[in-house]
Amino acid sequence: MTREEESGVAGERTMLAERFHAADHSITLEHIPVPQPGPGEVLLKVAYCGICHSDLSLISGAFPPRADVVTQGHEVAGWIEQIGPGVHGWEIGTAVIPSAGRPCMECRNCRRGNFSDCMNLRLMAFDFDGGWAEYVVASATGLTRVPEGVPMDQAALLADAVSTPFAAVVRTAQVHLGNAVGVWGLGGVGTHILQLARLAGGVPLIAFDVDDAALERAKRLGADHAFRSDDPDLFSRVVEATGGRMIDVAFDAVGIPAVSEQAVRLLDVNGKLVTVGMSDKDLKIGTFADLALQRKQILGHLGYKVQDIAMLTELVAHGRLDLSESVSAVVPLAEIERGIRMLEQREGNPVRILVQP
Repeated sequence: MTREEESGVAGERTMLAERFHAADHSITLEHIPVPQPGPGEVLLKVAYCGICHSDLSLISGAFPPRADVVTQGHEVAGWIEQIGPGVHGWEIGTAVIPSAGRPCMECRNCRRGNFSDCMNLRLMAFDFDGGWAEYVVASATGLTRVPEGVPMDQAALLADAVSTPFAAVVRTAQVHLGNAVGVWGLGGVGTHILQLARLAGGVPLIAFDVDDAALERAKRLGADHAFRSDDPDLFSRVVEATGGRMIDVAFDAVGIPAVSEQAVRLLDVNGKLVTVGMSDKDLKIGTFADLALQRKQILGHLGYKVQDIAMLTELVAHGRLDLSESVSAVVPLAEIERGIRMLEQREGNPVRILVQP
């Protein structure tokens, strides 16, 4: 049977896409019409799209649905297939990374031109269709060109799996030369936080996890020390590793109370905890007295600025950032459910699993 016959509309161009259904939190593989780019938009032929924990959270119900039916996947790299009206400066066939967010253009910040801090940001794969499909429509504003020498599978990671850690390290935490940095949770987010904190000059870099394979990987990628977070002697190990000065900047890439509590206890005076991992758990960080007397700070982080992706492509292109270990597996779109299970069950301790249409 042809795709046109499957779509039910003779002559209509269709594509394979994953579809999330909010009514029962189910996912299906369907043949749907190839979308057409509107004014200011382009149509991309998807090369790769990442599977992120936030995608799993939408399916599980941890994140509330924002559309009745939507194609998931927001970490996309692809080639421009078609250009919509009013788009200038781009050519068909160009390899690009789209931004996963669209400003609402109506809130207070958007009216001031502060689009990066839109108060009602619309998100790819949550508010509008994403990249677990053969094609995806993206705004031409916010596209980043993929430089020569940057593999398309690694380029797909930059749209969130690396750009969010980049913004957490550089913008929210403002890690600088000589900061003692601790990273809890060495999955997709934590692994990249570690690598980027090393580029920013963090020393020593300390990795924390309960998975020995993840800790070994962290050491390969630049961690000066790698400790099990359930080690009863953890405090003394951190004292020794830092020469007694403890941790200046801690990153919680897990999002559970036990991690944040532990990280805050290990902070130095004026230390910062940056929470990047997300969950519906209540945050527990100790007493008001401890925070006040030690002047500790708790900072939440989400997302990135579009220009961060361009900076990251340059780092990869010039060999400053090595993402060769970040692509843990690639699954065909037709086997998207297998890829989801692999991430849910942490099969092979993945950094990132990609979908290839």
